[in-house]
Amino acid sequence: MPGSKSNLVSLHEDVINDTSDLSEMKSSDEKGSVEKRTMTLIEKNGYHDSVYINAAKIFQGIHTEKRKDRILVRYGDDSVSPMLTFKNEYSQHVSYELAFNALKYQDLLEEILLDSCVYPCQSIPDELTSLLVVMLYDLQDRKFQAREIFDEEEPVAEVRKIECYLYSFRTKLAAALARCRIKHDALSIEYILPETIRKQEQRASALPLCVWINTFKISLQDVFRDLKKKGFTRVESVSDFDHYTYCMDQHCHDVLVFPSSLKEELLNLDLFADCKLLLQDKSRSLAVHSAQALLNTDDDIIVAHVGSHLTIAHMSALTIHSMSRIFVCGVKSSAKAAELRNLFSHMGCKNIQLLHEDFTEIGPTDPRLQNAKVILLLPQCSGLGVGNPIDFILNEHGDAGLLRDLFQGSLSEDKLSSLAERQLNELMHAMKFNKVQAIVYCTCSVYPEENELVVEKALESGVEGNKVQPYRLIPPVFSTSSNSKASTEFFFKIQPSEISSGCFLAILAKEKDSSENVSVKDILARAAAKGLLDGIVEKSKEEEKKQKVTQRRRNITGSGREPKIAEFLHHQTLSNTKAEVSVSKAVSNIQQKNVNRTNSYVQLKKPINPIADTALPKVPKHTSHLSSTGKAYERQLARKARAERKRVVLKPVEIVLPPVITPYMSSQGNKPRISTRHCLHGWTGAKGLSGRILPPPLSKVVKPAVLGHPQPWL
Repeated sequence: MPGSKSNLVSLHEDVINDTSDLSEMKSSDEKGSVEKRTMTLIEKNGYHDSVYINAAKIFQGIHTEKRKDRILVRYGDDSVSPMLTFKNEYSQHVSYELAFNALKYQDLLEEILLDSCVYPCQSIPDELTSLLVVMLYDLQDRKFQAREIFDEEEPVAEVRKIECYLYSFRTKLAAALARCRIKHDALSIEYILPETIRKQEQRASALPLCVWINTFKISLQDVFRDLKKKGFTRVESVSDFDHYTYCMDQHCHDVLVFPSSLKEELLNLDLFADCKLLLQDKSRSLAVHSAQALLNTDDDIIVAHVGSHLTIAHMSALTIHSMSRIFVCGVKSSAKAAELRNLFSHMGCKNIQLLHEDFTEIGPTDPRLQNAKVILLLPQCSGLGVGNPIDFILNEHGDAGLLRDLFQGSLSEDKLSSLAERQLNELMHAMKFNKVQAIVYCTCSVYPEENELVVEKALESGVEGNKVQPYRLIPPVFSTSSNSKASTEFFFKIQPSEISSGCFLAILAKEKDSSENVSVKDILARAAAKGLLDGIVEKSKEEEKKQKVTQRRRNITGSGREPKIAEFLHHQTLSNTKAEVSVSKAVSNIQQKNVNRTNSYVQLKKPINPIADTALPKVPKHTSHLSSTGKAYERQLARKARAERKRVVLKPVEIVLPPVITPYMSSQGNKPRISTRHCLHGWTGAKGLSGRILPPPLSKVVKPAVLGHPQPWL
């Protein structure tokens, strides 16, 4: 019995002897590269000591806790969060993977330790039980063969101690494992797992790989050409996959999809080494594409969480042809900021600005964010819809507790309520930014409490206030498959499957204000930014120049008397206008009664039509000459008005015209007075030859004034 005193003495002697034996186990293959030997696992020959230490710390925090009356294996105190240090991304990934495997087979490993009488052991404290379980899983995975030790590896005393202890009982451990397999009638330990976990692992292993193209470094056509040279064939869809094949994603134009079996080969391509192709879950690509579609050329965007640097870089690549800036919140330390800047610089991103404050700590009126029109909100979520939980945790800096939640297949009510409350607070805070016009909310959760209910509660809160337009749901801009049952009218949802991870996406946009005046310049700028005015603006400018030249020629070749007539008519118009202003107070009550008859729609910048010759005092002499000249001038004004209408796109505005007051000359003097019979006329007169509406004829009470000069325009 390992727990007895006599066995403890022999155990220490065996440990000393086995340590000397293990130190002599060196790699016989000296032809492999040093880099590969220090970073990768070769034929399941074991990991570096640091990997076991980190995996044990992770497992200590996520292991399944049992009831006190059923506890047979004790893991010590796990109240303190462990400090993890990783040499590189590979060691980080295998540490989480080893901890997750130990979690899945925790019951089996504990049963093996108890059945083989390897546990309990007085020489191994409870704080090292996690390391014992983790290394036991790795030992049986290596078929109970000795681990390969490298020269450059720095030894860790606790790891060497546990390794020697387990290796000395390898025969008993193998026998206990065989008895467990017979007990569960399992060909291998994978069949001991619950069926739901096995299906989840099968689905994750078959999940296609989504890769987005970094357009800062390479174009789509160059990627297609390089892949073709390397033997890859482009197919229509995932159903057409046949080993060295790939297809375009149906939602994102810069995302490629590859079979899962090609992961190792893809990561060894130069396209990945040079950051031209980047591997990331599709849900993040859907989010950034939805946000980019809502941006104008000079709009900024706020990324509420740091999350993965790949998400931020993808957002930057999509705004390569605009003046948009990307503000990233929550970069706390200067070391983290320097690391991100180095990564973004290596990937070619230049329009990213890092903010050290958390998103909820930034005020809606922050002067740095006044040009931000879109907020990309990717809150921390349960993540139960992801296909590969380890990659999700590492890329999104998520909680390792996700591994335990995935293994259990559900989330505790307290944790779900806490996550939903935090997500609601962040979404409501985003709605307080008055300058922001749209919010993209995206999670990898399968719970409505984190998805639809959060969005609906935020919309019902009215937190944006009464001074701005309220938010409403709008569908995503990318088109979904017509036969897809995963999407709804406003909420875009993808259920976890063998071809895709789970995803939830909602877009909240402010309602358009019907009274908002949008200038022609803004409309043309937006249209030009979308490429809708190619070849049209230049053509309209040339036509405008031609029309101006033609108008000048007409003015020059016209008779010398016509400009003087125009000047006189304009003078008479101004005089009548002044007279109308002087008597406006006297007829205000009559205007109120006739307001319904005088309403009309006119165009802005419409040239003022001079009064018709029927409303002018009659000239006793040269009448025939005046009428012909006036008609010629009238036709000239009509042509000019038509030219103006062709050049300028005007917006109709409803205005109320003042009533037409016809002045007349009294017998006592030349001062205009108002007739006792008020003549109020709307623009309802007959049409002239040129199509213009003329004022009605003068009342019989009005007498024409006698002109002091027969031709006053001369």
